[in-house]
Amino acid sequence: MPDRAIVFPGQGAQAVGMGASLLAADPSVKTFFDKASEELGFDLVDVCQNGPAERLNATDVAQVALFVTAVATADALKRSEPELFEGVTATAGLSLGEYTALVFAGAMTFEAALPVVATRGRAMQAAAEASPSGMVSALMLDREQAEAVCAEAAGDGLLVPANYLCPGNTVLSGDKAAVERAVAAIETAGGRPIPLAVAGAFHTDLMQPAVAELEKALADAEIRPPEIPVYSNVDAATHDDPEEIRRLLAAQVVSPVRWEDSVRAMLAAGVGEFVEVGTGRVLTGLLKRIDRKIAGRAVEAPSGG
Repeated sequence: MPDRAIVFPGQGAQAVGMGASLLAADPSVKTFFDKASEELGFDLVDVCQNGPAERLNATDVAQVALFVTAVATADALKRSEPELFEGVTATAGLSLGEYTALVFAGAMTFEAALPVVATRGRAMQAAAEASPSGMVSALMLDREQAEAVCAEAAGDGLLVPANYLCPGNTVLSGDKAAVERAVAAIETAGGRPIPLAVAGAFHTDLMQPAVAELEKALADAEIRPPEIPVYSNVDAATHDDPEEIRRLLAAQVVSPVRWEDSVRAMLAAGVGEFVEVGTGRVLTGLLKRIDRKIAGRAVEAPSGG
């Protein structure tokens, strides 16, 4: 059996109806949603399953919804399909998904991570509302071309690579005017721009107002050395020191997500199979763009659910 990595999705994977098949297959995991509902002050299951989409897509709701759904899915799968977690030698999550990976790896309990994730979502939403900004995917361009677009289109504003997802897919992030200029610059460079429906310029300095609030929440949360290597979005490396993990989680909101680098680091460490746990199959699609020979699959609920 090849070494296996469990990976968890980030913001953007949410969709109205999420978690329905999971709760039908294993109603016991509703306790995770109930705890989150208490933290948030509204019925999370209702928003996940019934929307409206505008509410679910809001950063302060989407991040908690994805985190809770992924943690609950992993919990249910450990009981229904324990063989899925045999030979697991690595875990990671895209941006927000890194918190799920840390819970999966035993570095944080669900109860410790939940208020941190809720704080992160609220703080990032507030930072986005404070500064008109956005994100655009630069498809069909390599990293160097995407970085050149940033240099060309930034002007007097801010425009930087925010997500290095896979070859030919780099997400650019910055103030509104720069992102609008980037759309034309991407087309001129031979790429295809896809503006993203997000609240603001995540993973840039425009998120700096969220850092202090997140640092406080992280300082209050217990973090232990992970039992399974967790690959950081910031540097695509693993870390055992809880204080270093805290520092990187705070830095993550203003740093580019190095997802492709993380996947390649896991491959170099011997991972031969990836299982995406949670909502959707965004990461599974990215894996095939990184290396077509990668074995990968997505699991949203126990089989039969």
